[in-house]
Amino acid sequence: MSLQVLWSLLLAHPAGAVNALALFFAVAGAWLCLMTRLREQRGEGRVLAHGLDDAEVAEERTLRINRFFYRFGAFCLSGALVLSWFSTRL
Repeated sequence: MSLQVLWSLLLAHPAGAVNALALFFAVAGAWLCLMTRLREQRGEGRVLAHGLDDAEVAEERTLRINRFFYRFGAFCLSGALVLSWFSTRL
């Protein structure tokens, strides 16, 4: 497909294009939250397998990066919701 055809589709159906962008953000945010949770569970499994104390392993860096990923995933999901609402007004 040429770029002109894609541009004409965007101009002909702007709500669909904005809704597709919202879908992309929703999938990305949900994947990020899901993978962060999986990463936490694997870390807890490693702690239990090695018999270490939680205070030794749960470093502040790990907690901060998990919190950042959860916030960024929630931001993507809320952005997707706003874009989806916006696409109904077009």
